[in-house]
Amino acid sequence: MDNAVLQNMRQRRSCRAYQDRQISLEEMETVIEAGAWAPSGMGRQPVLFVAVQDKATRDTLSRLNAHFLGKPDMDPFYGAPTVVVVLVKADIPTAVEDGSLAMGNMMNAAASLGLGSCWIHRAREVFESEEGKRLLASWGLEGEYRGIGHCILGYPAEQPAEGALRKDGRLLEVL
Repeated sequence: MDNAVLQNMRQRRSCRAYQDRQISLEEMETVIEAGAWAPSGMGRQPVLFVAVQDKATRDTLSRLNAHFLGKPDMDPFYGAPTVVVVLVKADIPTAVEDGSLAMGNMMNAAASLGLGSCWIHRAREVFESEEGKRLLASWGLEGEYRGIGHCILGYPAEQPAEGALRKDGRLLEVL
């Protein structure tokens, strides 16, 4: 059986080259809405989204991420103009799972809109750092948060390469 959702999932690829133009507020809100509709443990809906389109803040996040990557001269956001930071309160036992489901929904939604996206790691390290905690406070977030990921968004500068075929033998039928 084939449908538009599965087709979108098959075609979505991580994008690592972006045009130098900002996505629209409507596109960003649509992507975040998809993240907000992700399932969560016990229906808690604990995931918070911080949408960053301000270049100075985006560049600060990039610098912090590059520091934890160990490549201070690199832009780990690949020039993407929008970053959606995915956070969950640190005391939520399903924080990683809930945030991961939200990230997946956002990347699939971005692809359906013709946007490029990529999950950039090291959000945990960024928001455990003193500078990361100051950023959270400046955004009005108090308490301990776990950074799950940075969902970078933008218009692709080039068409990402076609993905690998899915591996066989990953389904074990127990009847």
